[in-house]
Amino acid sequence: MTNFKRIIDFYIDSSIHVAFSCYALVQMTGFMFNISNIEPTAFFAFFGTIVGYNFVKYDALIRAKKQQIRKELKVILIFSFVAFVAVLHFFFQLQTITQIVAVVFLGLIVLYTLPFFPNRKNARNWAGVKIYIVALCWVGVTVFLPVLNAKIAFETNFIIIAIQRFLLIFVLVLIFEIIDLKNDDPHLQTVPQQIGVKQTKILGFFLLLVLIILEFFNANLNYAILFLKVVVALAIILFLYFASQKRSKYYTSFWVESVPIFWWVLLLIFGQLF
Repeated sequence: MTNFKRIIDFYIDSSIHVAFSCYALVQMTGFMFNISNIEPTAFFAFFGTIVGYNFVKYDALIRAKKQQIRKELKVILIFSFVAFVAVLHFFFQLQTITQIVAVVFLGLIVLYTLPFFPNRKNARNWAGVKIYIVALCWVGVTVFLPVLNAKIAFETNFIIIAIQRFLLIFVLVLIFEIIDLKNDDPHLQTVPQQIGVKQTKILGFFLLLVLIILEFFNANLNYAILFLKVVVALAIILFLYFASQKRSKYYTSFWVESVPIFWWVLLLIFGQLF
């Protein structure tokens, strides 16, 4: 059982799980816009997520060098380097304009992690900003890049799906912020710190309702897809309702981050209905 736990911990700590979530959302975008060659963008997002998240999580620890890097972290660093090589491979399979925009989002991630301005912390520690940067980056990678790479026009449906994706990620991050409330620096001004846990949950419920309502403005409304979105929204509502500071890291880092994968699996199972 100990070995199994170590495998799960490595799977989570090395950002493979969250990378699968990102991959799943790109695949969902490919389905929604009928993109036939989605794999280069999906794998770019998968390996890019591993590199980006591990950079965000472990950069400060490595630069500080306050303690000897443990064996597990060394393995993660080696794994991240391999993922970086894979990112480069799939990066050069993208359209030139997609590559340029991808670099812009890379800049956002770097800004999020490293302090560039004198006497200022990185964007990750700017009061009230973190959740918006995270949601924006996810929308960029899982919606904007695949559509741009496929040379699809940014019409009304694109705007609707982009807003829905932003709301989805925003609510998922709210769950993280509730769980991390006791550990977060008060100066971060996360949503639960500003309005309280109860109001944060109400906000999350409302945003999910908006997400579903927006589906009716889609010119290509498909009731089977709408049904799956309702199922996913209900799953998120349950996670949000039961979120508390007493939950373990697996509640968010595994189960909550599994929501996009769950959505994609539902699509694969019930795809014949569409």
